[in-house]
Amino acid sequence: MVTGPVQQPSVVARPPAARPHPASLPSERQSTGLPGDPRPAGLAGDLHALARAVAAAPSEPHWRERVLLRLHPVGQGFTEHVQVTEGPGGLYRELLTHAPRLCHGVRLLTREHTAIGAALLAVQRVAEQADASPDELRHRAAYLLRTLARHRRRGADLLWQAYQMDLGGET
Repeated sequence: MVTGPVQQPSVVARPPAARPHPASLPSERQSTGLPGDPRPAGLAGDLHALARAVAAAPSEPHWRERVLLRLHPVGQGFTEHVQVTEGPGGLYRELLTHAPRLCHGVRLLTREHTAIGAALLAVQRVAEQADASPDELRHRAAYLLRTLARHRRRGADLLWQAYQMDLGGET
């Protein structure tokens, strides 16, 4: 007889025999966490990969190239985000149709798109300069990551405000 809730595992673990020895893995895969761990997909996964690349030691070979490599998908994902949200049939138009009271929040998010685009370019320019200090690159990348995190939170809050429903209940 079961007396409590049954806990189901959220991911299926890989058998230990299928895991290669960590020393045989390329250094890029070692920093992603334990084998079999789920990783976020899409822009969130790209941001996570960029953060890991920036956090690596600048003395590692090809550190700047790795940061640039991880920055490229972030830029592509952000461009897609802008198209999906600001496009003719985009999310912001839908939000304003559903909840016109949110026009200030939509304007704020739209202005943030310009600032984030500039931050992306700034990180790219610094990463492409061989004589730029690693601290400068880290500073600009950290600013970009913080700005994107804040933008994502604000966007999620705006969606919640638009589609929340009072279902009643306790008073």
